[in-house]
Amino acid sequence: MKLSGLSMPLFLLVAAVTLLHGRAGPGTPTTPPAENIQVKVFHAGSLTGPFEKVKAAFEADHPGVTVLLEPAGSVDCIKKITEDGNSADVLASADYALIPEMMLSEHADWYLTFAKNRMVLTYSNESNYADEITAENWYEVLNRDGVRWGFSDPNTDPCGYRTPMVIHLAEGHYKNDTIFETLVENHSNIRVTEENGTSTIHATDPGSDDTTLFIRPKADDLVRMVKSGDLDYAWEYRSVAVQNDLLFIELPEEIDLSSVDFAKNYATVRTEAKKGNGTTLYAGAPIVYGVTVPKIAQHPDLGVEFVKMLIGATGQEILVADGQPPIVPAGGYGNVPAGLQPLVAVKA
Repeated sequence: MKLSGLSMPLFLLVAAVTLLHGRAGPGTPTTPPAENIQVKVFHAGSLTGPFEKVKAAFEADHPGVTVLLEPAGSVDCIKKITEDGNSADVLASADYALIPEMMLSEHADWYLTFAKNRMVLTYSNESNYADEITAENWYEVLNRDGVRWGFSDPNTDPCGYRTPMVIHLAEGHYKNDTIFETLVENHSNIRVTEENGTSTIHATDPGSDDTTLFIRPKADDLVRMVKSGDLDYAWEYRSVAVQNDLLFIELPEEIDLSSVDFAKNYATVRTEAKKGNGTTLYAGAPIVYGVTVPKIAQHPDLGVEFVKMLIGATGQEILVADGQPPIVPAGGYGNVPAGLQPLVAVKA
């Protein structure tokens, strides 16, 4: 090929063609597409359903932004930040108390309480004794031969350290002091001690027998097992049951960790679990979810915007539809960003 009467070497020909194709023409963009921004959200597994819906609404309102959801047990979510140094733009925990305990003030300056929940016992139509179980006899059904049931690991998941609390609180409500021993101690390494009116459940090495009782890392694992028929019953949050179309038994408020009216009763039990090279104690308390934007966030402004949608009208509607009552207004603690304050009742 010749250009201006001269033979063109191959490498110059390639350069010329590349240059010509790079010039604007009909239908050719004059500027490269905008960079896609990724907003990373670490969140409790029980928030997967509503957060997928918040993600869709947020991306619709923020062209060029993709929200990456990373569900896990709340303790593990926080450890990704505090121990592994992974960046996240939003952190949402199924136990708000984990944020001040594990993140303030080194890893976060503030947090909000934004939703409630309650513990329930889930099952399916195919579960053994599905047509017999009630809120009055569930602990008897779980103890029947051939029944398989489970809960998540107390060392990684708040649902896991809350479940033994509910089972132990049941002893007082049903006037039966053998429930915990029969259901938990006889099928795992978990033990309970009592001192000065407080029961401590020792669960650092839960070790279920995997014949009757199955303890798994995440509550999501148990949902799949109930749906597949590998488990008859599993302890979950009510919202998880609703989102997964599972049948469930609602328990009395005195033991299901749902009501501030029974906070003193809940506080009579606590769970000991692993923390780093040592242990920690989780006190029985009403189930309240928390959220923050970690200091390590790469896009803190977008993290705040995500939280704003979560606690605003859009997020409230989504939470209600998914069986998880929102806290309105959200409770604010610490140095709450100015953009959130109109939607928050700031606490001392």
